[in-house]
Amino acid sequence: MFENRFKSLTIPRFSLPAFVATVGNKLPQWPHALALTAGLNAVVKMKLLAEDSLNLLEGRTFLIDVLDTGGRAAFTFRNGLFRPLFSAPETPDLAFRANLSAFLQLAARQEDPDTLFFNRELSIEGDTELGLIVKNMLDAMEWPSFPGMPAFRH
Repeated sequence: MFENRFKSLTIPRFSLPAFVATVGNKLPQWPHALALTAGLNAVVKMKLLAEDSLNLLEGRTFLIDVLDTGGRAAFTFRNGLFRPLFSAPETPDLAFRANLSAFLQLAARQEDPDTLFFNRELSIEGDTELGLIVKNMLDAMEWPSFPGMPAFRH
């Protein structure tokens, strides 16, 4: 029953109220980086990302900026693991900026980065070649299925 209810769950486009970002900007940002790198490292350990592509990320800095929450996660990739940065670099090698709904749609593979980018819902700044490496790496990743988890419509 649980699976049937969520079988074709879609994530709508939404933007959180401005006060959320105002409050979020005042909070420490390093917990976001810790949580994100823990998740990314789980994906690395599960061997869901191509190792040759991961090697191209060595020493590069990244920033994920969730505009409508005021949350930021800065991290790097060193020695085979994603590592949090406790302060965001002034000019990261690659930065992604979008509202929460766009990031959720990307994660659920409901939207692809190109569509969000051309619809001006996702901003990608920095090293173009690195951006293509990351995009291709994410496109090639096969998500495992987890029984009992809601399925998202693509």
